[in-house]
Amino acid sequence: MKQFKIKVNGQEYMVEVEEITEGKEASTSFPSVSQSKQQEQKESPKKPEVKAVPNTETKPSSAQGSVTGEEIQSPMPGKVLKINVSEGDSVNEGDTVLILEAMKMENEIIANTSGKVKKISVSVNDMVETDDTLLVIG
Repeated sequence: MKQFKIKVNGQEYMVEVEEITEGKEASTSFPSVSQSKQQEQKESPKKPEVKAVPNTETKPSSAQGSVTGEEIQSPMPGKVLKINVSEGDSVNEGDTVLILEAMKMENEIIANTSGKVKKISVSVNDMVETDDTLLVIG
């Protein structure tokens, strides 16, 4: 009998397979569907946490004037679903400042510093690319 580890839909299973020879039947060992469903119910899926990476480059400022502070940039291309803060709001490091949809998943964009929101550079439903500035905290 041989043992194999297989992965189905992200779930790993150990299976035993008996080689078929004349006159013998194959034997396999799989968890039943009800066992799989019970295990899935016990394990709640974790929502991925996406941390914004601070921008250390100097970029030209907008026509409205220079805004200094820590830029929160998009870690991936996606669509802005929700903005949880307004300009002038105080935020703490670790606060969720906006929700970005990427590949049909909602990703929390987290403030990587504490301070006041100085500028919001995006609006709900905007499409953003990797490294686009989402907002500035100072």
